[in-house]
Amino acid sequence: MKLATLKQGGRDGTLVVVSRDLTRCRAVPAIARTLQAALDNWSDCETQLHQVYEALNSGAVDSQPFDESACHSPLPRAYQWADGSAYLNHVELVRKARNSEVPESFYTDPLMYQGGSDSFIGPRDKVVADESWGIDFEAEVTVVTGDVPMGATPEQAAKAIRLVMLVNDVSLRGLIPNELAKGFGFFQSKPASAFSPVAVTPDELGDAWRDAKVHLPLVVHLNDRLFGKPNAGVDATFNFGQLVAHVAKTRELEAGSIIGSGTVSNKAGDLWGSSIEHGGVGYCCLAEVRTWETIEQGKPATPFMRDGDTVRIEMFDADGRSIFGRIENTVAALAG
Repeated sequence: MKLATLKQGGRDGTLVVVSRDLTRCRAVPAIARTLQAALDNWSDCETQLHQVYEALNSGAVDSQPFDESACHSPLPRAYQWADGSAYLNHVELVRKARNSEVPESFYTDPLMYQGGSDSFIGPRDKVVADESWGIDFEAEVTVVTGDVPMGATPEQAAKAIRLVMLVNDVSLRGLIPNELAKGFGFFQSKPASAFSPVAVTPDELGDAWRDAKVHLPLVVHLNDRLFGKPNAGVDATFNFGQLVAHVAKTRELEAGSIIGSGTVSNKAGDLWGSSIEHGGVGYCCLAEVRTWETIEQGKPATPFMRDGDTVRIEMFDADGRSIFGRIENTVAALAG
């Protein structure tokens, strides 16, 4: 089933069930007014929401046109947003550029940071930032959990996954070095993220959802040019069961917690030179192509995002239909 949140009805928006083809939707206030309310009462709401979904797809209930530009992120705010780094190729590339080795522990113990979740931006909202901050996009897959007990195994954690989404995890690369130098992690360098218009239940992905991974290409365009299409099921050192279990090692997770995969990244046969122009699968962030340029040419040639630049992030099923709708964020200058 597919769910979204319209920008109406308060800061947490209005939950709607969305048709499989993303053309129609229906509000369900009698079941749950918000997505968080549905997740809080998933055992009661899931069957009812699915019944509406089936009726919507068959045309058996009244509905309204679904407008992705009217959507907020499915959860406009969340109790938890923790982002991992499941694709070690991304970590290897970034560290290679600064002549730093990847510790062996990274291959057995996931990297994870806690992002700001008090507010997200919508899938079609602008990214407001100063160009001097080094504005970058990071295209990722995320999951939304139900309640997860502390100490849950990866198998238990995987069973607690309720929904799957995409995300543009915006990064301000120019602010990261000074923050990391303090030894206390990201904060200013990780502004509000934007999630896909639609969140889907794992069963909606069919055979593409297996081993707690999404085995489909994540398609990224930068200013209408194809920038990357790496497969999210390839080269992932950790699956979502492992990532969720990692977060739950020392705490309970409440329903509505969002866990990210980190930037999707494929080796494509070798560590370097996998750009679309060179016949590879490309990238899901600017930092990777800039790293490759630094290694090969001594300095990066590709700029970070500038005012007016637009990134599009989307995923398609085997028949070429959009699954989650499209994230499309344009950079806007910081006022003043």
